[in-house]
Amino acid sequence: MLAKLIFRELWHRKISFLLAMLAVAAAVAVCVALIMTEEANQRETRKVMLKMGFNLRIIPKIANINQFYLNGYSAETMPEEFLDKIASVSKISYNHLLGTLERKIELQGADALLLGISDEKAPPGRKKPPMVSTIEPATVHVGFQIARRLGLAKGDSLEILGESFQVARCMPQLGTLDDIRLMVALVDAQQLLKEPGRINEIKAMDCLCLTPDQDPRAQLQAELEKALPDGQVVMLSRIAEARARQRQVSEKHAVLITTVVGIAAAIWVAVLAVANVRQRIAEIGLLRALGYDSNSVALLVLGRALLVGLLASVAGFAAGTWWAIHYGRLSFQVTGKAIAADPVLFYWSLALAPLLAVIACLIPTALAVVQDPADALRRE
Repeated sequence: MLAKLIFRELWHRKISFLLAMLAVAAAVAVCVALIMTEEANQRETRKVMLKMGFNLRIIPKIANINQFYLNGYSAETMPEEFLDKIASVSKISYNHLLGTLERKIELQGADALLLGISDEKAPPGRKKPPMVSTIEPATVHVGFQIARRLGLAKGDSLEILGESFQVARCMPQLGTLDDIRLMVALVDAQQLLKEPGRINEIKAMDCLCLTPDQDPRAQLQAELEKALPDGQVVMLSRIAEARARQRQVSEKHAVLITTVVGIAAAIWVAVLAVANVRQRIAEIGLLRALGYDSNSVALLVLGRALLVGLLASVAGFAAGTWWAIHYGRLSFQVTGKAIAADPVLFYWSLALAPLLAVIACLIPTALAVVQDPADALRRE
């Protein structure tokens, strides 16, 4: 009987019902679209931030830090096995681990930096696409200034410390020390510098995304002490802070918008519900006079809200998913193709949208329940 009354009332007051459903559906659509695109946004942000380079440099604990800053690399070395040791630790806030060996050399009458690079490694279960290109043995990537000075092009041969290498790439001008670097495979650098099985640095990326006031370096150093007591970490704070702040701002922005939209929708539904109760004063009074108790009247108002929430959840999920897929792929050209409908979000929509509508109608329900049927009929 109550279900029939609810459907008849909805049909009789179609505009009010549609407006309430539109408010909840809009909230669901915005939340669904934000959640779906936020993941793409985070992936896109991470890819953009990765272009800023590594923000952690792990060097031997015995290294002279002043000399390290002056030279740009550590004069001391450590076993290459240290790289595997860190990569074998699962609970560590480091990723994109890269072993390097760097020294200043003379190349045809001018100073240059020789940099040997290993393959990237990652802790268990956190394998990611590499940040740097793999360098094949017996090949070299030549910095812009060196290539211009020696007139080198891809495919040419270049002699480095008595060994012949094929130029695999001539780097573009970067305005950094990379312009005077020769990048080779780590095994080749170890052979040229007569440092077999040695590295002088491990480059890495931190996974904490903490700002300087949250002291990420202390936590990273503490983790390193457990995994590699013979190492010390140097953090490039500006890169780390920029990456952390960008991700935190993005996450807070999404939460803010979702909260504001949810509150606005709840207020709108509550206002419509109050108006609906006021329009139905005589009807509710008649129902009470005919013997319907307070629980029945409450179920009548809340049942309407529940039905609004259920229908709005389906419509809102469909609209939000379409918007996220269509416009998200246009906005996030690198990671947008991964945006797809999420069944879990649909189930959350089915659960939360009716709950939002019911909570918004609690006050109107109380107003309906406390009405005296005689007063309601007399006023009518």
